Amino acid sequence: MAALELPAAAAWPPQPLMTERLIVRAAQASDRAGCIDLLTSRQARRFLGGPLPLAEAEKACAGPYGRSPGSFVVSAAESGDFVGMIGLDRRDAGRPGHLAPDGLELELSYVLSPAHWRMGYAAEAVAAVLQWAAQALPDPQVVACTQTANTASAALLRRLRFDDTGQRFLEFDAEQSLWVRSLLPGRSLTALTLSP
Repeated sequence: MAALELPAAAAWPPQPLMTERLIVRAAQASDRAGCIDLLTSRQARRFLGGPLPLAEAEKACAGPYGRSPGSFVVSAAESGDFVGMIGLDRRDAGRPGHLAPDGLELELSYVLSPAHWRMGYAAEAVAAVLQWAAQALPDPQVVACTQTANTASAALLRRLRFDDTGQRFLEFDAEQSLWVRSLLPGRSLTALTLSP
């Protein structure tokens, strides 16, 4: 993915995004173990190309993740437990799946620890990030890609008012689908029902 550049008026890291049950924020040193566990989890990475080797996960979690604009960590508000990661970046023009030939669309990605699945956390955290993006970024829309076999991710995207573009392509040895959602004020996130 290409780096996300913020407009001059948008600061990074932003103030933590607070939801009813979660804190969505920039990474902290204490998140490293959760990050490594998530990136090496066979279950969490089932639809993301499989688990990363430990050395690769350690390098990724020691690097700029969470310090680069658009990289968020999700933690439980009450316990502080590491829940997962959400990213906003630019989709590289060389990858398949684009709305325009030159690519570089704003792209959403997310992965949560399996211990926190089926609790509505993904919808709650992603909605907060999308609301931040709508206020901080000039982009009129955001894309997301998911394996067509990942029906849970497709259901989440539908719930968050993403539309399936109908594009299918092969990436990471699996069929992917491209989804798009408006960030313009006419599609308000406050209308979402986020109950688990």
